[in-house]
Order: sequence, then structure tokens, then C-alpha cells
Amino acid sequence: MKLAVLLLCGTGLFAQTVTVNWGRVVRESRTTATLQVVVNPPLRRGSPIHDRAFAELRNLGADYVRDVPWLPYPRLGVAELEPPAAGKTSWDFSLIDPLTVDFLEAMKGHPVMLNFSVIPQWMFKTAKAVAYPQDPDQPVWNYQQGSELRDPTLKELGDYYARLVSWYTQGGFRDELGKEHRSGHHYHVDYWEVLNEVDFEHRTTPEQYVARYDAIVSAILRVAPQMKFVGLALANPSGGSRYFEYFLDPRNHKPGIPLDMISYHFYATPKADENLDVEQHTFFAQADAFLNVVGYVEAIRRRLSPKTQTAVNEIGSIAAEDGGQSRPGYVFKPIDNAYWNLSAATYAYVFARLAAMGIEVAGESQLVGYPTQFPSVSMLDWKTGAPNARFRVLQLLKSNFAPGDELVATNGSSPFFYAQAFRTRGGERKILLVSKRNRDIELKLAGASGATATVVDQATRGNPPRTEALAGESFHLPGLAVAVVTLAGAPLPR
Repeated sequence: MKLAVLLLCGTGLFAQTVTVNWGRVVRESRTTATLQVVVNPPLRRGSPIHDRAFAELRNLGADYVRDVPWLPYPRLGVAELEPPAAGKTSWDFSLIDPLTVDFLEAMKGHPVMLNFSVIPQWMFKTAKAVAYPQDPDQPVWNYQQGSELRDPTLKELGDYYARLVSWYTQGGFRDELGKEHRSGHHYHVDYWEVLNEVDFEHRTTPEQYVARYDAIVSAILRVAPQMKFVGLALANPSGGSRYFEYFLDPRNHKPGIPLDMISYHFYATPKADENLDVEQHTFFAQADAFLNVVGYVEAIRRRLSPKTQTAVNEIGSIAAEDGGQSRPGYVFKPIDNAYWNLSAATYAYVFARLAAMGIEVAGESQLVGYPTQFPSVSMLDWKTGAPNARFRVLQLLKSNFAPGDELVATNGSSPFFYAQAFRTRGGERKILLVSKRNRDIELKLAGASGATATVVDQATRGNPPRTEALAGESFHLPGLAVAVVTLAGAPLPR
């Protein structure tokens, strides 16, 4: 059976028909819609949004959420800030534990990824010691210096990460001097991602990264033999062919080192002089360029390590103003509400295209950003904890699509919108519609009378999606909206 969709542009200059062949399965989806949580001060206990932020995360109920204590806040992400000396170590989880425990508690019952991405700076060779703020809430962007580790055997590096894992999964650890540190934590951690954006951070070469990956993985497996691992986390996959080629070749690793999953990132990044009218073109053009890169990386992966899975675990957009957040005189400029819808629509589009390519994880970035730490990537209001459109679209996708659904043949997407039909595991027929432009579109959906549309648009903003029943075969898709149309009728047999 086929469903015909007639597109009438608001200008009335053309008409386009989209057909859905429900009997032709393109592939079975393996893609989980999820997000990342970056540790920062608004998520600390006692902040005005702490309780609501973690409640929203818990209620979302997503799988494979990625938690990253990242570089701007050394005291919130590095558990040993000073090297052992004078018979003492500096292990201290007092600021780190509340954030990590709150995350793990919110995610109980769901598989998670942890990434303590920041190596203690003292492990690197530098001309002088690198200072860090005593104020844990003060962001610092120059903590990571040097590219060569002081211990060429990498035992010091591997042991540090093994102790981190032991702290959260085994109840504690014995430090470098033989002293016991007890946490009482026995959490289940499914995936450990090894470092972050290694093509940028510490100017890590592919050869250095593989050696560090092997050392960290070997050490963690001795204390948590069930752990799975994610590698690379590249910031710039389009320039990362050497990383993918070297990392995914098992011959470059020590015997027995698992290559469970690779990861990399995508952010739409407009120029400083672009307004929304231009950004709507930029975001989707850059998304298409990125998806071409995904196809290239997939060819490498299939050739060298076909059993390795893939996570695109940072998907979002970064406003041009955020590039100046570390400079003196930075002034935050309020973000227009339509921006959140554009960014949300871009994520929905990338999610659907990744599902069509067989990618396992599509993670939106990030739960909370705020002025001085990438406010334009936030999914919650950093003052109130209330969701914005980016969070609501993730909610919409997670509620309607899951691994095991079938993508069916859908023809006719245009530069103005994207459509992909799914037959769910329960046999429901659903169509994901993404508006790529800030203009309304009238759709004619043959056979859709009685369908239900669930919509995130510029009217709903950060409120829950609205629903509407289709009395006939017309559907109004607002500008920069994301909608899921669920057809009426008995489920189709699988």
C-alpha cells in the first residue's frame, strides 16, 4: 500500500508528491535517540535548576546517555589534581561524587556511557606546573597542556582510570601508596568512553591515542571485566581519516583489546554575521555534508572492524557568539526562540538520516549549557530548568521511534522539508516530518484522514508537543517544526 503526500509551498509556485510504500522495508532501525550531559555548575546540588534538570533527565528515560565531566571545570572532573608526593595523594571525590551519583541515580534501569575525559594535567610534560582555579565553578580553558605523558609506560594513566572505575563500580580502590579509599558505590556502568575529542585535546596523534586507549582499557578490564568501550570521540570527523584508519585496524592494538564502539561529533556552526534566515540554510547544508562524512567513516569501519558499533554522541549547533565566551569582555546575547526550533529540527533530521544509515546512537548535545559554557547547545533553560524545543524534540523522537522499527521506502523530500516513514515494532505507521525552513507548508496526505499529528513548533516552544487530529487529508506543517503523524487503522503485521 502506498501513501501519497502532496506538498504545496507557501508561494504556490510548485507542487510535489511524496510517496510511502509501506510494503517496502528499507532497513531495520538500530538507532537510539539520546543525549549527553556535560558536567557544569548549574547541575551541582544547591543550584536553582538542579532538581528539575535531573527530574527531566530521569523522566525522559533515555538509553545510552553520555555523562562527561569536561575540561572547563578541573575540580568537578579530575579526581587527583596533584601528583603523589611526601607520602600523600590528592584523591578527592567530594565535588565530583554528587554530580556523578545524581546522574547514575537518574539513569537507573538504563544503559549509560561515562567519559571522565580530562587526564590529570600533572601527568603531562610541561615547562611548568599548570594552575587551576580553586573556585570549582570558574571555567578555565587552558588546563589541558602538553602532548607527551611523563610516564612512557602509560601505567600511571591506566591505573588512574582503573581507580575511577573501581570507585563507582567496585566500592573503592587502593591508591598509589597502598591506602584504601572506600566509596560504597556499586553502580553498573555499561560503556566507558576513552577520552574526548582527541583530535583537538592535547594534540593527540592517532598512534598516541591507540596506545593510551589500550593502556586505559587494559587497566579497566582488570577491575571491571564486563565493561564495554567507546573510542575516539572525534570533534572533526571530516579530518579524521587517519584516526579512523589507525584505530579501527585491530593490528594496531594489543591482543585482546576490544573495539566495541567508535564515536564522533557534529555541530552546525554559523558565521558571526548570519541571522536566522541564513542559518536555516547553513544548518541543513552542514548536516548534509556531515552525513556524507558518516558514509565515508562507515566504509572504513565495515572494511576494518565490521562488528564495531557507532555513536554520534554530540549532535547540535553552536551559535557564533559562543566562540568568544573565553575572551575578556564576553557578553552573552539572548537567544531567539526560533533558534531552538531550528536546532531541534536539525537534530531530528540528522537522527532520521543516521537511522537510515544504521548508526546505533544519535546523542543530542547537551542537557544544560549556560553563558560562558556554550549556552546555545542547551536543552534546558539554565535559569529555570524548563525544557526548550531541543529537549521536546528529543522527547518526541524517543516516544515514537526505537531500535527494531522498520524504515520504509519514502520518496519526495525536498530542500524545504524531510519525510521518513517508519513501521514500528508494534506495527503502527508513523511519518516523521521535519521543516527545514522558517515558513509554513501545507501538506496533502492521501489516506491520512483520522491520523494524529504530534508537533513541536514555534508556538509550543518548550512546552510539551501539541496533538491534532486530521479530519481530512490536509496537514499544516509550521516553519522549523518537527511532527510525527501516526496513521489510523489496524497495525500492519510485521
